Amino acid sequence: MKINTAEFIVSNSEVDKCPKDFLPEYAFIGRSNVGKSSLINMLTNHKNLAKTSGRPGKTQLINHFKINNNWFLVDLPGYGYAKVSKKTKSVFQQFITDYFETREQLVCAFVLIDIRHEAQNIDIEFMAYMGESEIPFCIVFTKADKISKVKIDSHIAAYKKKMFANNWAEMPQYFVTSATESTGKEDVLNYIEEVNQEVFKNNSEF
Repeated sequence: MKINTAEFIVSNSEVDKCPKDFLPEYAFIGRSNVGKSSLINMLTNHKNLAKTSGRPGKTQLINHFKINNNWFLVDLPGYGYAKVSKKTKSVFQQFITDYFETREQLVCAFVLIDIRHEAQNIDIEFMAYMGESEIPFCIVFTKADKISKVKIDSHIAAYKKKMFANNWAEMPQYFVTSATESTGKEDVLNYIEEVNQEVFKNNSEF
């Protein structure tokens, strides 16, 4: 897929104020400071489409960007500051769960994980929430240019092991990316294009 146009549409914290267009949506979410804005800018060929910042938690709203006039890229807040209830179930910002659980246009979420670190419990917990809620998602490992191929493979293997230990039957589809070197760009965009083709062919609502 080639991205020709990427247009900011709206920011808000209420799902019912999201765009009414019935176009496929792909949500990008990850722990704070995972490199989400840089990845979005790399994928869309825009240096400043998503605001980058060294300050974690910069994104605090649901941000919609219309891509090629036929699908939405949705930039969601990080879950790095999530509270954990007494029942040890993670409670994320309410509008994030509202978005995932009520937004009919959502086709797939991309859960971003910093490949430099070993498996983090908060990422495992968030993916468990996605699985329990039956929300389709892929994993996007970011910052692959920062460590060696051997470490990348080792850290991915550690995530697989943890997920299998948490009753996952298989590892979700994943991509290894680097915003600096554009690694994984074609893989992610081609995946979105393939899913879009299936969505438009099989779902009359789109």
